[in-house]
Amino acid sequence: MVSFFSRLGRRAAMARVVAAPVQKSSRTAALFGFSLPGMTRFQPRNSPELIRHGYERNPIVFRSVRMIAEAVASVPWLVFEGGVDTPDHPLLALLARPNAGQTSASFIEAVVSNLLLTGNAYVEAVTIDGVLREFHALRPDRMAIVPGASGWPAAYEYRAGADKVRFVTGEGSSPILHLRTFAPLDDHYGFAPLAAAETALDIHNSASAWNRALLDNAARPSGALVYSGPEGATLSDEQFERLKSELDESYSGARNAGRPLLLEGGLDWKALSLSPKDMDFIQAKAAAAREIALALGVPPLVLGLPGDNTFSNYQEANRAFWRQTVVPFVARVQKGFEAWLQPELGAFELRGNLDGVDALAAERSAEWARIGNATFLSEDEKREALGYGPREG
Repeated sequence: MVSFFSRLGRRAAMARVVAAPVQKSSRTAALFGFSLPGMTRFQPRNSPELIRHGYERNPIVFRSVRMIAEAVASVPWLVFEGGVDTPDHPLLALLARPNAGQTSASFIEAVVSNLLLTGNAYVEAVTIDGVLREFHALRPDRMAIVPGASGWPAAYEYRAGADKVRFVTGEGSSPILHLRTFAPLDDHYGFAPLAAAETALDIHNSASAWNRALLDNAARPSGALVYSGPEGATLSDEQFERLKSELDESYSGARNAGRPLLLEGGLDWKALSLSPKDMDFIQAKAAAAREIALALGVPPLVLGLPGDNTFSNYQEANRAFWRQTVVPFVARVQKGFEAWLQPELGAFELRGNLDGVDALAAERSAEWARIGNATFLSEDEKREALGYGPREG
């Protein structure tokens, strides 16, 4: 039987629990990453290898990433405070010259390219005497996240050779901005868009290597040397190795294309009938190129790839490229900078100025005409709908 004093003590304990201040934190956040607090969690190791085989060796990946990064960097940024355009905001001056070695275009290109190739982009903010002075785009392959007790990043570790720098996150603005794509199976790092096309990337690279080998071997599939000597006789090891070395040195490669083959007694050349067309080689390579472009968000028609009739013309494909890929990337980067810098710079909003984009000129003109003909809106309401502040006076 439970005594009166036991019930009274239990009620007092319950009262203390109810009276305790509420901690607004996720109950599952501490499980993020399944690693001990303070233990460094490195980025997946396949990222550098994926970049080498993709961006550095594949023209489709290189051109797609460059097109997206250059398009995003070409969009001017606008800062609004209280809905009013603020062209003299200090953030715009800082972005125009983020550091001594980069301009605004090269800085944004580096951020967007890192996000496309690895799914992660890191920006370091340099503060001197409490004032933001510089932004630096950091290499994702050198960055590692240190989860805290709550599961969120407690620090970022940047390694370059044997040197290591730790950026500790705390109250207020973090010294590191981490932009990442959605990764369903990773709590800390983003998913590289290029990884979704890894199979197509292997096919395209293998096809290019096969083409190179085909040219190195007289631009046709190799044949076979058949030895038809006395019954039961075979080439000795020395004869076999000598024959192989002669074929490699005297009859292989572009400069030896078409050279007659001199055969000794008992040797007969049998050309193979296998051809690239029989292997459906060209179609497989073109299909792989289209898959790579689509995974990165570039319509194949914009890249000039054959066999793609999704869009009726180039202008339509280019407009889709801007609307479906470039504009969302601009918004993603800007929202990341907003949330990162608002504790330091106060409330503000970043917008991309799309008025000068030729690919969207037709849509913009139609929008202006539609809003301009709306008789139920005042002049200031029309200006607000188009992203402008009220007219002075």
